[in-house]
Amino acid sequence: MADNFLKSKNGQIIKGPIILSTETFKDERGLFYESWNMKLFDKEISNNINFVQDNISTSNKGVLRGLHYQLDPFSQGKLIRCIKGSIFDVVVDLREESKTFLQWASIELSDRNFKQLWIPMGFAHGFLTISDEVIVNYKVDNYWVPKAERSIKWNDKKIKIKWPLKENDIEMPYLSKKDASAQSILEAKSRGEFFK
Repeated sequence: MADNFLKSKNGQIIKGPIILSTETFKDERGLFYESWNMKLFDKEISNNINFVQDNISTSNKGVLRGLHYQLDPFSQGKLIRCIKGSIFDVVVDLREESKTFLQWASIELSDRNFKQLWIPMGFAHGFLTISDEVIVNYKVDNYWVPKAERSIKWNDKKIKIKWPLKENDIEMPYLSKKDASAQSILEAKSRGEFFK
């Protein structure tokens, strides 16, 4: 089920996030795959994760959501999959004692590759929609708490995420008001809004 770990753009393995794959069965009728199996997931993650909420987002091409996270004690682990279309999915390590602190990594998740990404607590998460229509499903292990939610600027100069805008004919991403006014990574640091 687990393919591998994500590598930061500096080439270091970011410990925590795991790319998960599932076996698919295709024939003339269509396709079948097991999108969630608690026993297999727990075996791969080596933890008993208790998901409490499933979320669905739909987006048109060029929408950028993120970079989001929640502060302790409301931080969330997320299992992300794209059930329609394709996304450029990004994580940023916000664990101050990590060797990959403030490094980012990405993966394409789509309805063609059937990959899922497990993102444990301690990471900011965001994605860019790179197909015309996108549906993303994510399971979370803690409830959404608005007062604990934080957003980091998608184009923060210190993180330097290389979003594939030109490659996907996107001039500028569409952002929510919240994401357009997100804080910089330095502002988050000055407020002590990282993870130990």
